[in-house]
Amino acid sequence: MEILSQIVEGMQDVLTDASDTIGVQTGFIKRERKLSGSGFVQTLVFGWLSNPESTLEELCQTAATLGIDISPQGLNKRFTPQASDFLGKVLESAVSTVIASEPVAIPILQRFNGTYIQDGSTITLPDELAAIWVGCGGSSPKNTSSSVKIQIRLDLNTGKLTGPYLQSGRENDRSSQLKKIPLPPGALRIADLGFFALGEFREMNDNNVYWLTRIKSNSGLYYEGKRWSLLNLLEKHCKEVGDELDIQVELGLKERLPCRLLAIRVSDDEARLRRCKLISEAKDKGQPVSERVLKMASWRVLGCNISRDMLSFYEAFVLEHTRWQIELIFKLWKSYGCIDEWRTQNPRRIICEVYAKLVAMIIQHWILLAGCWKYPDRSLFKAVKTIRKHMVNIACSFASGCLDRLYEALKMIQHCLSIGCRINKRKKKPHTYQLLLGVSP
Repeated sequence: MEILSQIVEGMQDVLTDASDTIGVQTGFIKRERKLSGSGFVQTLVFGWLSNPESTLEELCQTAATLGIDISPQGLNKRFTPQASDFLGKVLESAVSTVIASEPVAIPILQRFNGTYIQDGSTITLPDELAAIWVGCGGSSPKNTSSSVKIQIRLDLNTGKLTGPYLQSGRENDRSSQLKKIPLPPGALRIADLGFFALGEFREMNDNNVYWLTRIKSNSGLYYEGKRWSLLNLLEKHCKEVGDELDIQVELGLKERLPCRLLAIRVSDDEARLRRCKLISEAKDKGQPVSERVLKMASWRVLGCNISRDMLSFYEAFVLEHTRWQIELIFKLWKSYGCIDEWRTQNPRRIICEVYAKLVAMIIQHWILLAGCWKYPDRSLFKAVKTIRKHMVNIACSFASGCLDRLYEALKMIQHCLSIGCRINKRKKKPHTYQLLLGVSP
């Protein structure tokens, strides 16, 4: 099915059919009222997509656009425990709807059956919500008891988004729902050290899934049958051969996982900046920094199960750099979508806002896929600004009940995104897409 038709169908299902059904199932809608489950969801999603800092009055204006007459006071009363349960399940419905774009025109990404990056980000919540989402604690007397961690996986080829899945802030990244969703054979997974687990790497080996990761500084390994610490091996190699390393090792003193180890010494200036950052972060946490960690700051070290024939030394470091693209997604959601900001002290209204804004970010992502994902030089930040300008038209089209009208409104956004939402090339500090195209044959 063509992508705009998929989006029309997905929006209709999530914002109307599923919302009305879930509204009754959760007890949010107990009898027919002027504000149905779907009307409530559409008001919040379209209102916050248009302006993430919308007040209650502005949300009521969005409701009026949808043909719903409700006062700010009346809307405020709807943010109840039943409403948060309802919106949480609507979010689950949105997450289960998967939409993908045409593959982006970057050959190195297309060597794999999907190039997946994944990571998490945390939103601190009021302490009153600890019964729903447990926080990590901390030295501050307020807002440490509750937080929610958002986990997502993104295919850089097609833009397909898996998640966001929610878990308590105190839970380990590796306990995320993402762990239960296998990657297809031939796929590549790139993730941060929070997902570093030798057992999972071995499982991916068994499932013919490629992995690329940074290596923990305290890792032990075997090289040519001899036991080494990572730092000792790097320092010895540097003295004997040089500042680049590409060898086959066994990672882990017990697991002894076959691993291609790649390392490159960074410049003195970069190493100095890395050490300063490590010391600053440790000072904020009240923890010391070990001498080993400070010495490891001189190196970029990767591990993978990809052969040299399939991925060269330099290509591996370029691909690992794409991991930051998921940080850009979170930045987009927080800076532009304001998923971690609200205009209230009411805990129930706050959690409702988090859920509804995440639904909005999913729908926003679908529109981005249709409009500009297939272009390597896309600017998601410019694209989001364009989407906001068209959101009133989308809401009106949706309220009309005419799916053809909604399709045409989305088609207009698609055209606008394909024209004016690009980034210029940089010479001194190339963009990620420039680096990827630079290594592609």
